[in-house]
Parts: sequence; C-alpha cells; structure tokens
Amino acid sequence: MDLRHAETIDVHAHAVLEETMGAAGEYGPEPGHEAAPRFRVGSYELHGVRYRGSAFMDPLLRLKAMDAAGLDYQVLSPNPLTYFHFIEPASARTFCRIHNDALAAQIRPHGDRLSAFAAVPVQDIGFAVEETQRAVQDLGMLGPYIGSDFGRRLNDPALDPFYCALTRLNVPLFIHPAPVGIDGPLGDPNLKQFDLDIIIGFAAQETIAVATLIYGGVLERHPDLDVCVSHGGGATSYVFGRMASAAKKRPWASASLRQDGAFETLLHRLWFDIHVHAEDSLELLRGRVNQQRLVFGTNFAGWDQQAGDLRAQARPYTDNAKRLLRAE
Repeated sequence: MDLRHAETIDVHAHAVLEETMGAAGEYGPEPGHEAAPRFRVGSYELHGVRYRGSAFMDPLLRLKAMDAAGLDYQVLSPNPLTYFHFIEPASARTFCRIHNDALAAQIRPHGDRLSAFAAVPVQDIGFAVEETQRAVQDLGMLGPYIGSDFGRRLNDPALDPFYCALTRLNVPLFIHPAPVGIDGPLGDPNLKQFDLDIIIGFAAQETIAVATLIYGGVLERHPDLDVCVSHGGGATSYVFGRMASAAKKRPWASASLRQDGAFETLLHRLWFDIHVHAEDSLELLRGRVNQQRLVFGTNFAGWDQQAGDLRAQARPYTDNAKRLLRAE
C-alpha cells in the first residue's frame, strides 16, 4: 500500500513530537506530569488531552487506530498549538527545523501508510521558502502547513515569494487555524470560555482566510497555487451569498472580481477538507464549492474525530486527495 494505491486517505491528522518538547525555548512546548493531562505553550495551557501514550505521538498506536477506522493512508501535520507564528524568528526557525526532522524520521519507517506536511515560520518568509524547499526535496514532505493568523494578511504582497515557491515546487498549501492568543495577540475575550476559540474561532478564521485569498487577489496572482482550508472553510458555504454579493458591489472589489461568476470561479479553485460534523453542513458545502476539490479529514485522535469505521465516508474523496497531494 502507498499513497497512489490507497483507497482511503485522511489529510487532517495532527502529530505531537517528543523531540520538539522545549525546542522553542521559554515557549515550550511542555507536557505536564500531573495525573490530569496538561500541555503548555507559552502562557497557554491545554488540559484534558493526552498526547504521550496516544496516537498523537506513537506511530504504532496511530497505525492500529487507522486500521480500526478503515484508513489506509494519513498525512500528518503540525499541532496547531505549536505553529509559533508570533515568536522571535530565530526561535521559530529552530523549532521548525527540529519539528520537520523529527516528523520525517517518525514517518520514514511507515512510508506506505504515512506522510506529512511541514511546519514553516511565516514570520520569516525567506526562511519559510527555504524550509519548505528542504522539507519537500530533502525530507519528502508534501508541502507546508500554516495557521491563518500570523501577523500578516494572507494577501500581503510580502507573501508572494512564498506562494511562488509553492507553485515552483508543485506542492499545495494547507491552512488550519490555531487558538488565538497562544503566542500572539489576544483575541475576543468571549472566546476564552467553553472552548469557543476552537469551536467558533476556528470557523471565523477559516472564513476570513477564504475571503482574503479571493478578495485580496492571491488566487488571481498565483493561478497555479493550490490551497486547502480546514473544516470546510469555516462558515464559507453559509455566508456564500453575502460574500459573492460583496464581490460585485463593494467599492474595494477589483474590476475582475466584479464580473459575473468571478467570485464563484475563484472559490472553486480552493480545496477544503470535509470535517464539518453534520451531514446537512456537508451538503451545503458540496453545493457551494468545487466537489472535485473536497478531501476527507478527521482531526485524528482528537475530541471531534468521527466514530467507527470511516471507509465508506472517506472513499468518495480519495481521488481528489491524490490530485491535491500530487499522487496522480
């Protein structure tokens, strides 16, 4: 079995690596040793998620759990708690190098079942390009994986060299949010209870990412760039009508964006994983975006992984995943 021959592919599965503990200096990451699981990043603490002794960190446990879930192949990605997009560039560069080397080493013995996306420090765009190239060409990774908030807007022209590098390397970009305020500016205080930073905040960030990529001209400037946004692009399918109307009517919209069908055409350029938790939400997503650019994802081993055997759910999206991951 390998990526080309897999019948079920999961593109949304985070990994946590023992080698990265303390790799960002004072920011950690640092696992707790108390009876209740704890994970510290800077001043942020995650409670109740067990990393050590779980599929997040142990590849053999991961493969066993994948078998139980009917998943042939999985693409591992950085833990959103440890993007470190806002820390000092030198510390971020060190962390990303250690992370990518460790993740590549972990999956190497299991290349028939596992591959990975790379962590890159987008606060240092030149190094992000360099590390993406190293990860792809030397470590065999499939592309970079970044958060949606890192101190620059996704349409900032300073990111154009990064986007150009991805098209030159012929690899996709995966965007997945992090909880606001881990190592950067604090967000809306209302998100600091009930896990709303994850439940609602992620959806807001994903929707903003989609709008920014389209309204900001990123997809027009980089016609060969493939971007995959997590969780169905947040609320994109629900607010589609409002977004499309704004593209025609608001004064900031470019002349090309004002053309009939232009917003829809650009939206159909984007890729989305279908980890949206409800069948009617998925139906709405299918009706608004390009169904040939939907891929299967699970947040594997996380609190919101789908239960049971997932083969029937995953199989319809396998060919799409192979195209996204350049396996065809």
